[in-house]
Amino acid sequence: MGSNIDALTTIFTEFYYFVTVVFMFFIHIGFCVYEVGAARRRNHMHTLMKNTMLIPLVTVTFFFFGWWIYFALPNFPFGAIDFAAGAPYTPWAETMGTNLGDHLTGVFWAAFLLFSWTAASIVSGACIERIKTSAFLIHAVLIGSVFWIIDAAWGWHFGGWMVKYLGYHDAYASGVIHAIAGGYALGILMVLGPRLGKFAKDGTPRDIPPHNPWLVTIGFFLIYAGFWGFYAACNVPIISPEVIGGEITGVTWTATNIYLAPTTLSAITFNFLMSLSGGLMVAYLVSKGDAFWTYSGGLAGIITASAGNDLYHPIQAMLIGGFGAYCAFKLHGYVERRFKIDDAVGAVAVHGYAGFIGVVICGFMLWGAPSSPFEGYASISPWGQLIGAIIMFGLLGFLPGYLVSKLLQSRGMLRISPAVEIRGLDAMTNEAYEHAIADVQAAEKAIMNEQSK
Repeated sequence: MGSNIDALTTIFTEFYYFVTVVFMFFIHIGFCVYEVGAARRRNHMHTLMKNTMLIPLVTVTFFFFGWWIYFALPNFPFGAIDFAAGAPYTPWAETMGTNLGDHLTGVFWAAFLLFSWTAASIVSGACIERIKTSAFLIHAVLIGSVFWIIDAAWGWHFGGWMVKYLGYHDAYASGVIHAIAGGYALGILMVLGPRLGKFAKDGTPRDIPPHNPWLVTIGFFLIYAGFWGFYAACNVPIISPEVIGGEITGVTWTATNIYLAPTTLSAITFNFLMSLSGGLMVAYLVSKGDAFWTYSGGLAGIITASAGNDLYHPIQAMLIGGFGAYCAFKLHGYVERRFKIDDAVGAVAVHGYAGFIGVVICGFMLWGAPSSPFEGYASISPWGQLIGAIIMFGLLGFLPGYLVSKLLQSRGMLRISPAVEIRGLDAMTNEAYEHAIADVQAAEKAIMNEQSK
């Protein structure tokens, strides 16, 4: 009987992750639609193609080394790299291919891969209309197959050192995906600079509204739908006490979060919808009905509450989601005015700031709760969460994004030329590029002649 239950559990889990991955694909469709809607007409195809081409590049690199990082680095740098644990996830391993004895590796790998795409897409939106395709794709591989999966190994693995020693808790990735991607995007933007015409001579920011608000609307709703599937993918659907070392006692089989601690799909359904609702309502009020920021606030609400949405009460999730939406809206405006950061879609605020705040809030709301079902792990605390948020947003997000961008900039590889930006990336074949340069030079000469008169 026991073996039959185990077999059914394995088959169910395989099918469960397969379905959640398909739902998560809507996140990427949503990002493509939403970013094309936010971009101006002359940059549509470029925006779409860089979001398309991150799929094969991140998929291949994640297959070759990204997945290995998750299993090999949970204790690094405070312990040795676990080559034995990583061995089954090297590209030549038996489990990383067609294997009738292994039902789970491929679908579980795909779930994490979709998280990788999400991290790269968050970065994509922030820097539309002015980053070179090659530069973006380098960043996409680094955030998608290196840096985010390092933070997952540290803080989103049941044996990760941040969970053990800090009591880090981030069930649905406020920090592990969103804060790191937002921080990485901020690092790029500080080097990349604003779009031409974004700021007036006195530094006042000009509004560059979405070209097609209807596409933006559809994109956001697709992201919401995919995010709901993402929540389900962050759970291990059914698990027995024996699998996790007997730390959960009794005869009940239960769903667990990524840390193998008990939760239910019912709990995350309540909290997902309540945090979305809190974010939408507050963003609608604080933005005075601005459609773009209302939808963005809904997403910020989910992200802010995600760290603890396995354990929050639904009313807590709603209030935290509303607070996160308020902070994202206000911080975006403040940073834009004060530091002249041109975040084209508010990605740094919606993902980065909201994710950071959500991780810290979780430390207060769940203070003293166990971070893991395993003995000897630190409990959840405000200081553990704050340190974790700084690691995610700053150390693994902002710092690599900034340094890599400085390196690319020093080699002339980061930003398109003013002539290309004026004409638009979609029109810039080599021949069109030469014509654009000539047009700009002619316009400058005409202006100088007019001034000399």
